[in-house]
Amino acid sequence: MNARPIVSPDDQSVTFVELFFDLVFVFSVTQVAGLFHEHIEWSTVGSAALIFWLVWWAWTQFTWALNAANTDHYLIQLVTLLATAVAFFLAVSVPNAIGEGALWFAIPYVAVRLVGLLVYRWVSAADQMQKAAVQTFSLLSLAGLSVVLVGAVLGGTFQYWLWGFAIVLDVLAAVVGAQLEGWNLHPSHFVERHGLIVIIALGESLIAAAAGVTDAPRTAALIAAGVLTVAVSCALWWTYFPYVKPAFERAMEVREGRARSCLARDIFSIVHFPMLCGIIAFAVAIEASVARPDMPLVISFRTALALGLALFICGTAVAIWRATGRILFVRMLSVLSTAGVVIVADVPPFVSLGIVLVMLVGIAILEHRTFGAMIIRESVAAQSSAGGI
Repeated sequence: MNARPIVSPDDQSVTFVELFFDLVFVFSVTQVAGLFHEHIEWSTVGSAALIFWLVWWAWTQFTWALNAANTDHYLIQLVTLLATAVAFFLAVSVPNAIGEGALWFAIPYVAVRLVGLLVYRWVSAADQMQKAAVQTFSLLSLAGLSVVLVGAVLGGTFQYWLWGFAIVLDVLAAVVGAQLEGWNLHPSHFVERHGLIVIIALGESLIAAAAGVTDAPRTAALIAAGVLTVAVSCALWWTYFPYVKPAFERAMEVREGRARSCLARDIFSIVHFPMLCGIIAFAVAIEASVARPDMPLVISFRTALALGLALFICGTAVAIWRATGRILFVRMLSVLSTAGVVIVADVPPFVSLGIVLVMLVGIAILEHRTFGAMIIRESVAAQSSAGGI
């Protein structure tokens, strides 16, 4: 018999069962990126956005639930493994989610969501305020889940409209639910979970590049594209983890109750969605770059590269503004340079990647003495305060 409580302890860190769960969802990211293999069309962009929102919402809702649960408890681990198995079928169904395979996607999606809601209701049973908040969110969520199933059954144009309406209902449930007291979020664990999904997604973009490099002839253009892909991925890591992630954690820690849950909803459940969309767009452009390293990227893939970087960089800036009230002008202005990626045509892909790398390095250098220094000072002050208590 497991003597551990089923409710999460205050000092809970991310466990291996959560990482295992995340890997299935990051495979979904790869599947969404695969929808753009060799060409990009607006209809595919719309379909991918719908599909990825549902994938993302299933992941983020389950992440909220596991934040409240003790993931070292064997029952929570068993349920998480069950959800991982169901999510596997969600991931493999992504390529055919729009059309005849819609139900194969919708059923595991709804199942993962329901398992997450059940976990949340389970662990909130002893806390009346948390239980009331979870019940309200669960009831509101059922409407969106029903719409997804109906859209999958009807198919065609109805599927697009109904799944789009499901997104509206999801956001409405999050807006109403986060306003309630009692969620009792643990900042360190919550921020770490979202940081890990970002870093795993970045890793998937490198895997996409590596797959193209593995069996290709080692030309100078391919080596240049490969080196710059790694450099840009590392630079993207730098724009998030040294300063942005600690700022998120500090902002969560200084808020309590409704203010904390609303902040978590905004900067993680909502704003991280376009940020991860940016990583997907980046991965699509990278795959095209290493596939034909000697040929200029067509405008659709150059746009994907520029838009992907803009979504990620501007997304972090918006999240920081929401968390701290600080406007990162360097990021907002630097992202204008991505227009050069679209404008500069008839050049090998490594030139486009070079433009992006210069922008990211510029952000890192300019922010190091301003935003970075502020985060370091706040961290030192927080540690000193904790040490003096």
